[in-house]
Amino acid sequence: MPPQYSALTEYLCLEARGADAGAFLHAQLSQAVDSGAPGRAPLAGWHDARGRVRGLLRVLHLPERWLLVTARDGAPQLLQRLTMFILRSAVKLEVAADVEVAAVLGAEPPWLTARGLPGDATAGTRIARANLHWICVGQGYWHVLGLRAGLDSLAESLPAAPTEAAALAEIGLGLPLVTAGLADRYIAQMLNLDALGALAFDKGCYPGQEVIARVHNLGDVKRRLRRYAADAPAPPVDTAVLDDRGAAVGEVVRNATSGARAEVLAVVEHMAADRPLTSGGSPLAPLPLPFKIPRNHHE
Repeated sequence: MPPQYSALTEYLCLEARGADAGAFLHAQLSQAVDSGAPGRAPLAGWHDARGRVRGLLRVLHLPERWLLVTARDGAPQLLQRLTMFILRSAVKLEVAADVEVAAVLGAEPPWLTARGLPGDATAGTRIARANLHWICVGQGYWHVLGLRAGLDSLAESLPAAPTEAAALAEIGLGLPLVTAGLADRYIAQMLNLDALGALAFDKGCYPGQEVIARVHNLGDVKRRLRRYAADAPAPPVDTAVLDDRGAAVGEVVRNATSGARAEVLAVVEHMAADRPLTSGGSPLAPLPLPFKIPRNHHE
């Protein structure tokens, strides 16, 4: 069975150009990007001084520019705020109007290898093929970046994915979408950015690094992102998560509904994670993630 294609309207690309673009991004983001390894597209966060996530970006280094894949909702604010830190650096930031983002779902190893793509790729692997940039996001799930014509050609060769299928795939991988309403609310570890490989603890300073490092060393974050099944339609983002006593113990940060299937990612207190939970009147049934959720050191 061939994989499926989905246009990712939830995302857009920003671009950074200039002699200082790599150094600027390396100094601002939570991941080491200065080397610009051609075979990698790391996930990185941009944080405020309190270690709270302002934006989540996938970073690609091309010969003439850097591409930053991020949530469309909140991208203008993110771009405006990030530009404020350029100061005297030789950097220009703007929307990459010529680049669009799509997804390929259910890509099995034989299909990938037949097209010159690694069947055993790990998250963050980047391959350039036929003027498209393929990024492995998780097992069987790839983001594809390129011009509209190239993506249209790919779309014509694959069946279309059902509505919300890509969002469900990303929820299954534990990937939050940091939109305008969620910016500056969560410390990096609350969104599992450490488990997702978006934090480098061996690089130099960046905004929020001191707080993020302290949480890493002391393990004192009390809430983490978790995945749940819910009744359709899924509770909206920012809907409170309640425990069996009616106390608010978290909130929904991402949701998706496709037919009768509904899932959410919710930031929930550790101490309530094993209790019966509801959100918007819907019971929440825990679902697995492809990584182990880190626990506090004292638990």
